[in-house]
Amino acid sequence: MTVFTTAGAPLRARQVCEAVDPQIAPDTVKNTRLKLKRLAEPGILAETEQGLLTQRRPRP
Repeated sequence: MTVFTTAGAPLRARQVCEAVDPQIAPDTVKNTRLKLKRLAEPGILAETEQGLLTQRRPRP
């Protein structure tokens, strides 16, 4: 979640993986994508476009 907090724009799964660990494997990106999609279902993350996720902003 820290990656989304510091990002100024929506991120893709690959960008999240690269921010956490520069040495990534294809399976890592796939697994991260699935986890991010699961976080978008209950509304923890928001999917602005297909594959682009961002942290939901609290409503004032």
